[in-house]
Amino acid sequence: MEAAENVMMARVEQTSKPGGLAGLRVLSLESRRSAEMAKLISNYGGEAVVAPSMREVPLESNTEALAFARSLAAGGFDMVIFLTGVGTRALARVAATLYPVEQFAAALGRVSIVARGPKPVAALKELGVPVALAVPEPNTWRDLLRALDERAEALPVAGRRIAVQEYGASNHDLLEGLAARGAQVTRVPVYRWALPEDTAPLRAAIEAIDRGRIDVALFTTSVQVDHMVKMAAELGLEEGVRRAFSRILIGSIGPVTSEELRRQGLEPDFEPAHPKMGFLVNEAAQRGRELLEQKRNRAPA
Repeated sequence: MEAAENVMMARVEQTSKPGGLAGLRVLSLESRRSAEMAKLISNYGGEAVVAPSMREVPLESNTEALAFARSLAAGGFDMVIFLTGVGTRALARVAATLYPVEQFAAALGRVSIVARGPKPVAALKELGVPVALAVPEPNTWRDLLRALDERAEALPVAGRRIAVQEYGASNHDLLEGLAARGAQVTRVPVYRWALPEDTAPLRAAIEAIDRGRIDVALFTTSVQVDHMVKMAAELGLEEGVRRAFSRILIGSIGPVTSEELRRQGLEPDFEPAHPKMGFLVNEAAQRGRELLEQKRNRAPA
């Protein structure tokens, strides 16, 4: 899927202004693709400030994932909802400690599979598991529930035993929405998010925000928002950081991240047309300078 995004972005960049971010200091809290994000920002002329803000940590005990695999093999579920590609692959690795991969895939093939977006679809394709419902963009929990409602006759929820592969924190709204529709819901946590082992770049980025040295901040996941605010509080800079964002252009990759920004009292200034990293940077390059000027004109002196 990343290769497909690169092809799409190559087409977009042919008609974009390479220097759209010239003179702007652009913060990214991306971790896994930090080098790629820095290159994208630099390609548009921006000064990239990249501070990895998170790392994936496998659960010390995968008891829930192992219990899920056993129950699935015994016919204990009617539907499984996969929320992330990384989590799908991690769950398959856990299951492989009990059963051959082919047996796990066959067990999944006997139930209805719902995938929240293209990344879990790709991971399931690797396993040879057919997907009954791929949730359309922007792939939020609301879109997932809406898609299930629209397919209620073919994919009923009421009275069904549904397992939900989780990523990081639980999505209580999704779980409650399924339960309200009459489902028997089982959480299947596979991994959690932690701060990076080296937090120095993140600390330096937060200090730069507080001192007014950041012009644009691009968020690609809600966890980045949470970790930034927590680290700011730990440094005693939370109030200053929140105040500084009145003069910083905030780009959000999509509705899930925007919800977390708003929950933290930070209003996103734009989302890209597609919830992809390359499109986020491109949108910042195309509209960022104008939006930043408008925001700063509105900000308190």
